[in-house]
Amino acid sequence: MLIETMRFSDERSGFMRGWGIDGGMEELMTEIVVHLSQSHQQMARILDAKRQVTVRLSHIVQGLPDVQPQLNGLTGLLGSSSQVNKSIVAYLNSLADFQDAVADSLTNVVKAITVSDEE
Repeated sequence: MLIETMRFSDERSGFMRGWGIDGGMEELMTEIVVHLSQSHQQMARILDAKRQVTVRLSHIVQGLPDVQPQLNGLTGLLGSSSQVNKSIVAYLNSLADFQDAVADSLTNVVKAITVSDEE
C-alpha cells in the first residue's frame, strides 16, 4: 500500500506541477487525495458487505418453495417480501450516497487545484 501511495504521489506530483502548484500545496493536495482514496475504499468495503447481505437474502427467497410455503400465511409472506425489498432499496440508496460522496470530495479537490492554479 505504501509503495502504491508513493507511486501515486510521484504521478500526482507531475500533474500538480503541470497546474503550477508549489511544493507545499502539492504535498497537501496529495495527502488529501490519498486520504480520500482510503476513505472511499472503506466506504466501498461497507457497501460490499451490504451487497453480500442483500444477495444472501435473495438466495434465501429463491430457495423458498413455490407451493404452500410455511410463512404464517399471506401476511408472513408479504412481511418477508417487504423486508427483502427494503434491504435492496437500502443497498441501492447506500450506493447512490457513496457515488455522491466520491463526486463531492473530488469536486472539492479539483476546485482547490483550480484556485491554486489561478493564484
